[in-house]
Amino acid sequence: MTAFIDDHRAEYGVEPICRTLQVAPSGYHERVAQRRNPARRSVRARKDDALKPDILRIFAENFNVYGARKVWRQMQREGFKVARCTVERLMADRKRCSQPTSVHGMSWPTLFAGWPLASLVRVLVSQV
Repeated sequence: MTAFIDDHRAEYGVEPICRTLQVAPSGYHERVAQRRNPARRSVRARKDDALKPDILRIFAENFNVYGARKVWRQMQREGFKVARCTVERLMADRKRCSQPTSVHGMSWPTLFAGWPLASLVRVLVSQV
């Protein structure tokens, strides 16, 4: 959102754009100040920025198949003090997670995955 406002602020001004987008101009100005001076960011945001490269490294070293739990366990082994929910949140932010194949021992059927809908209907009708 700040990128959009930055691109159009010369033409329209910050306040009219913020009014149209229904965001507070003070929020925009705070984001710009945080971009200029990262020390103004929250402690949580700064810790997240420090953890993200390590999470991505562990995820990539393990062929992009580790979920948040295994990434968290590996981080524990390497000496990081981080909560599992933090790893889950950061992996979800980056959309980094492997596809679940089972939950509590129950596998998800993928028999018809990738089939066109018409083929599925024919298969189901032929079984009736």
